[in-house]
Amino acid sequence: MFKKLFTSTQNGNGASSNGSSEIASAGQRRELIDLFEGDERRLPGAPHVEMPPTPQTAAFEQIYHSAGARLPQVPYGILKVREMADSPHLAGMSPDAKRGALLMALEAAGAETEDLLQDAVARQRVLTDYEEKQQDRLREFEAAKSELNRAIQAELDRLTGQYMSRIQSNLDDIAQQQDNFQAWQKRKQQECQRIADAAALLVPQGNGNYNGTLTAVLERASVARR
Repeated sequence: MFKKLFTSTQNGNGASSNGSSEIASAGQRRELIDLFEGDERRLPGAPHVEMPPTPQTAAFEQIYHSAGARLPQVPYGILKVREMADSPHLAGMSPDAKRGALLMALEAAGAETEDLLQDAVARQRVLTDYEEKQQDRLREFEAAKSELNRAIQAELDRLTGQYMSRIQSNLDDIAQQQDNFQAWQKRKQQECQRIADAAALLVPQGNGNYNGTLTAVLERASVARR
């Protein structure tokens, strides 16, 4: 059973066969983001704000690998203990029985408990340090994006002001043309009245009342021709 407990696809330093694929995926996402942001910066009038790299969290195996000498160089680390504890060979055991089996297997492999505990502390410290760095990067990213949003809003306000001014100018032009047309309609009524008054001089007065319209004048002319 002890031999089976130590058989694994994962070693004590946390190396994983899928780490490279996760990094590749992160790199592809970075390229897509750069392409989008590059197009945004090329838009006419778009504000330019220097953006930090988009934060990308790494897999735990990659974090441990990057820590290098900060982790104890021991044959078996705390990750091996975690893997052994999850072994189906220990399933169903009581906590005391599982602990006893683990200790016996570790002793048989020459692993020291103190080394394992130091490895556990070191790995937690590495993860905490990585978390703090990621938080700093995230804050920088948020600040840059907020600055970009403010620049975009300022540009939007400027463009909105320009277009609102053009809209108002168009409305003023419409109102001016409406006033011009109404003034022309008033002059047209006056012109029609002068025409009707002149036409009224060309026909007999007759018995009808002239109401000032050309229609009335034409009716009088028709009566006079009968």
